[in-house]
Amino acid sequence: MAALQQTPITFQSRSPPPTQLITGPVAKLSFSGGLKLPKFTIKLRSKRENRRGGALGAKMADSAAGSYANALADVAKSNGTLEETTSDLEKIEKIFDDESVYNFFVSPVVGVEKKRELVDEIVSSSSIQPHVANFLNILVDMKRIELIKDIVKEFEKVYNTITDTELAVVTSVVKLESQHLAQIAKGVQRLTGAKNVRIKTVIDESLVAGFTIRYGNSGSKLIDMSVKKQLEDIAAQLEIGDIQLAAI
Repeated sequence: MAALQQTPITFQSRSPPPTQLITGPVAKLSFSGGLKLPKFTIKLRSKRENRRGGALGAKMADSAAGSYANALADVAKSNGTLEETTSDLEKIEKIFDDESVYNFFVSPVVGVEKKRELVDEIVSSSSIQPHVANFLNILVDMKRIELIKDIVKEFEKVYNTITDTELAVVTSVVKLESQHLAQIAKGVQRLTGAKNVRIKTVIDESLVAGFTIRYGNSGSKLIDMSVKKQLEDIAAQLEIGDIQLAAI
């Protein structure tokens, strides 16, 4: 969806009514209510503003997720909670990775107030900041909560731009020791010249052994130190197709 150029829109959280009737099957979930949230302002940037950079200094995709991510980053930057907001979104990402949670929020048969109640439960159990909690409620009210995963990804890009941080995704067969990850981070920093390097780890047993490092714009650059890659190279040189390891 194209970003819109308009005056800032202020959203004010409202208190839910005592009951909300829901038709259709509903999962058994525990709720808590009564969360009072402050005002939250979202300004959707125009495509021209995104090209110039603006307050964030970041060039975002012309998309709804990018606009929401920019708006949240603006708030976090203005109140000095950029790091904490990033941490909150990482928690939210893990929660929404649960298919049952995601399906609950995107279900058309579940009422808005019940979804807001579950937001309250998430906020309380995960110690989410008020402005992030209000942001989630706005997505629920505007029926854009299905964008949450894309918003998290776009926010990460904004954060990396603001803080001059390079994201490196390290994939390995087993969990790597912290000292090894630190060495990888230093190596990526030398290659990119970035002020900071963030490491995300992924486990992939198909690599057989070793690891891969993906970094750059949208993970465009790859360093492959895996045994799987070495086997593929050998197979290509010998023109014998894929090499399959025998089970031990």
